[in-house]
Parts: sequence; structure tokens; C-alpha cells
Amino acid sequence: MGKKADMIKSPLAAAAILVATASFAQEAEAPAPSPGEIVDAAPSDEWVAIDPEDLVVMTLPPLADGTERKVVMQLIGDPFSQGWVENIRTLARTGYWDGSQVLRVQDNYVVQWGQPDPEMGVEPKPVPEGLNVMDQGAYTTTPPASIATTLDELDRLDWVSRTFGQPGDQDLVPSLYNPWDADEYAAHNGFWSGWPYASDRETAWPVHCYGMVGVGRNYSPDTGDGSQLYTVIGQAPRHLDRNIAVVGRIIEGIEHLSSLPRGKGPLGFYEDEAKRVPIVSVRMAEDLPQGERPRFEYLRTESESFAQYADARANRRDPFFIVPAGGADICNIPVPVRRVSE
Repeated sequence: MGKKADMIKSPLAAAAILVATASFAQEAEAPAPSPGEIVDAAPSDEWVAIDPEDLVVMTLPPLADGTERKVVMQLIGDPFSQGWVENIRTLARTGYWDGSQVLRVQDNYVVQWGQPDPEMGVEPKPVPEGLNVMDQGAYTTTPPASIATTLDELDRLDWVSRTFGQPGDQDLVPSLYNPWDADEYAAHNGFWSGWPYASDRETAWPVHCYGMVGVGRNYSPDTGDGSQLYTVIGQAPRHLDRNIAVVGRIIEGIEHLSSLPRGKGPLGFYEDEAKRVPIVSVRMAEDLPQGERPRFEYLRTESESFAQYADARANRRDPFFIVPAGGADICNIPVPVRRVSE
């Protein structure tokens, strides 16, 4: 009777317990953050400013409704493709691309612009003197020390996994566990100073993900001088890795290229010259007036937030998803880049 009376006399206490229990359950079952939410919450000290000397601004004619069309490319950093990168700076500063055209748009593959191919019947435009002439060996580079060290430790981790066969072996070296490390095209892959790369024991190279920019060329041993460029607008064509120089990525305005009409000629070339979109200008951001100079930063790929973001891309746990994939292609983990104001 006493216990029953106590229960009757304290309905508010019982209600409070129920509310507290419900709140605890809701808190315990709070949905996992999405990749975008992780990026939005990243602290400011995990973002790296992109040097204006590494930004190229391409202007296309405005649309019929007056919409401005600007495409911003970030040039890749050392040690990758630096000879071609130097050429691109030179070409931009001499106004080489001004008045050139978008040459082809091949569905699920690339958009290409600049120096016309010989078979197009268009008079080639002479390039500035003194451009670097690159050997095809420069498509790859000796792995930087940080990459080589990672390869050594990942090899050790692979040995542990093969020896003990435990599914949680990656926990032994959590700083080295990469949810994207399985790669059909390379022994290892990862991110270095904001760029996706692939590697084997001897070499490392940047990879062809969506939005990456490469150098058009003729048959080997020609490697291209940077006067003809393309960007990927489809599923990552990783078979191009180590066969063409990757020099950067589009970080803003790729929709102005990917939405262009597809060319009807072989490889998506425009047979009708009227279909070729002209290029108004291409400039280095460093050379633009201060008020017109775009500013961007990327999420540092060695940061804690990037590790959480990469894991969330590989294992979607936010409410829409039912089954986490358990991994991701490296090209499905795009490095977050954001525009910043003065």
C-alpha cells in the first residue's frame, strides 16, 4: 500500500522521469552528421588559403539573360606537374587563350578548349617562346617523404591484417586508416596537401577525378605544352592517369562547361564552328584588380575534420541512408573548397 501510495502521490515525478528518459533517448539517437555538416563545422584553423598565384580565371560570354560565366581553376601544387603549371601561368599572362574557343564536349568524359587540333582545319595559334618542354616521365614524381612514410606504414598495416586476419586491424594505426584506400588503379592512394593522388613504391601521381584539369597532347612522345586543356565532366577516367599531365581542378563555375551542348563529331568535337563557345579571357587571379580577385580556401586534408568528412562520405550514416557502403572511391571524396570574402 505504501509503495502504491507513493506512486499515486508523485505523478509529476513520474512524468519528469519519462521526459528525462525520452530526452536521453533522443540525445542518444541524434542523427549522425552529414559530410556537409562536418565541413560546415570545421574550425577556421583547418582551412588553408589558396594563393592567388595558383588561381586561373576564365571568362566566357554571358548567357542570353545576362548571367555572368566565370570558371575558376586551382593549379596543382609541387611536386606534381610543375613544368606544365609554369607554362599555364605564362600562357595566361600573355593573353594566349583570349579569343580561343571551347573545342569539344564529349558526354560523360571531358570539355576541351584552347589550341585547336591540326585536323580541325583551324589555323594554330603560336605559343609564347620559352615554354617548358616536358618529358612523359614528368607525369609521375618520386613520392614526397610524407607519402613514402605513409606507404611504409600502410605496408606494415597490411602485413598485420594478413597475419592476424582481424577485421578491426585498422584500429591499430587509426591515423593511417583510409576509407578510400582500395584502388583498382594503384597500390595506394590518398590526399597530399589538398590533392588526391595515387602511388606505388616508386612513383606518385595526381588522379583524374571529376573537375580535374589536364593537358591535351598528340601521340607520345608529345606531352603537350598546356596551350590545350580539358576538364573531366563525367565518371572519373582513371585510365588516363600517368598518360596525361594533370595540372589542376575547377573549383568554381564548372557548370558553365559541363552544361554545354555535346559535340556531334567524333570525340565530341564541334563540327559546326558556330557551336564553339568563345573564350573572352583567361587571367591569373594575382593579376586582377584587388576588388575582382577571387579568394578561396580548402579544407586541410591532414585535419581532423577532413578525416571525419572522408569517413562520412565512405559510410553515410545520416538519416536518408540505410546501409553504409563501407568505403569510397577516392574521387567520391572531393576536397572541400569554399569562396571567402575579404
